[in-house]
Amino acid sequence: MSLPKTFLWGGATAANQYEGAYQEDGKGISIADVERSGKHGTPRTIDSSVQEGVFYPSHEATDFYHHYKEDIALFAEMGFKCYRMSIAWTRIFPNGDDETPNEAGLQFYDDVFDELHKYGIEPIVTLHHYEMPLNLVQKYGSWRNRKLVDFAVKYAKTVFTRYKDKVKYWMTFNEGNSLLISPRPWHQAGIIYQEDENENDVKLQASHHQLLASALSVIEGKKINPDFRIGCMLLYPLTYAYTCQPIDQVLTRNKMLRTYYWGDVQVRGYYTNTCKAFQESIHGSFTMEPGDEDILRKGTVDFIGFSYYFSQVESNEPLMELVGNVAKGGRNPYLEITKWGWQIDPIGLRVALNNLYDRYQIPLFIVENGMGAIDEITPDEKIHDDYRIQYLEEHLKAMKDAVEIDHVDLMGYTMWGCTDLVSAGTGEIKKRYGFIYVDRDDKGNGTFRRIRKDSFYWYKDLIASNGAILK
Repeated sequence: MSLPKTFLWGGATAANQYEGAYQEDGKGISIADVERSGKHGTPRTIDSSVQEGVFYPSHEATDFYHHYKEDIALFAEMGFKCYRMSIAWTRIFPNGDDETPNEAGLQFYDDVFDELHKYGIEPIVTLHHYEMPLNLVQKYGSWRNRKLVDFAVKYAKTVFTRYKDKVKYWMTFNEGNSLLISPRPWHQAGIIYQEDENENDVKLQASHHQLLASALSVIEGKKINPDFRIGCMLLYPLTYAYTCQPIDQVLTRNKMLRTYYWGDVQVRGYYTNTCKAFQESIHGSFTMEPGDEDILRKGTVDFIGFSYYFSQVESNEPLMELVGNVAKGGRNPYLEITKWGWQIDPIGLRVALNNLYDRYQIPLFIVENGMGAIDEITPDEKIHDDYRIQYLEEHLKAMKDAVEIDHVDLMGYTMWGCTDLVSAGTGEIKKRYGFIYVDRDDKGNGTFRRIRKDSFYWYKDLIASNGAILK
């Protein structure tokens, strides 16, 4: 076997980390718009509203809103077959509960999709990528409140209808299972715990409401266009047992419950034994209403998108702990780590692909993978990012092995942060992922000029060969 000719090579971004123009053309305030930058490796500070004189990195980000034609032309130059992006809910419904959508926001995405199609690039669109309307948090208590299901489905139906002939591939919630993994699920659900709350009850209830919104969106989307392919998107922090002690195997399995919880419901259509074991393990409970089980059963997804950045270990013994992309895990002595403490495990991507495909037997899509690094510009304005090329080359070799040797059904690969953007975790821009350098720093300085990195040309050659240059 080899990668199919239809394999979707591309890159991925998210609106709140890339678009900027946070109040332009009627856009409302999202939860990302009140997040200040953190320092290297530290979480971001969350304000209750936009404060005067404070720098918020999402407000301008790296300004795709005003550079989309230039950026899409660069994607086309690399040979992208697809581009994974998100729609900002607040561009369509500025407050989330508005009666009518914002036409200027709808038109912006029309223009983006038209530009992508001009170059033959397939849009892969995420409905919810860490950017819900702040008004829904302040007025309704966020995803604790079942009313948000109706608001989310109205938003989904609006964009499904508008773009029914321009977008084929959709995903509902970005890294949905990270709501259960994160100790502070602000990005995922706009939640800050109150003193009298049972945190685990809140997590499970918010998850249930989002899973209902996802299922209903699938159901409604298929009515609008039966040819839509609508997937889920999971965070996949692969976990190994640290030792061959039997108890380490049990603990590793228990850690993965959080990962499979969302996948089981979105693919199988019900709360499985894995889900129930997780609920009991955290002593949490939530309320289901009559008809919910039927909704979940009918609204299953067509494919699984997932992010893979690192692996971790679990043990009954004390371990050095690292934090990467929400998940915490033990240090693996066999792996190198990035400057941000994320463990580099290319073979783990092959393991992850096999684990997911063996469990669910539906097509997979790697929609996030990459390495944040500090890039230096030479005096002649070159960026020699051999470290990024090496990282991607090793991961993509493992990906090919999963397809060619293990017969995993894989739709495509979109590298995260194909152009420089704001880090979701820390708000930094100096933590760069992209093939394209953007002249912007963590204090808001820069011209937004785009510069091709060495990895830009490497990825171009890779796509042109459909992965054949990987040896």
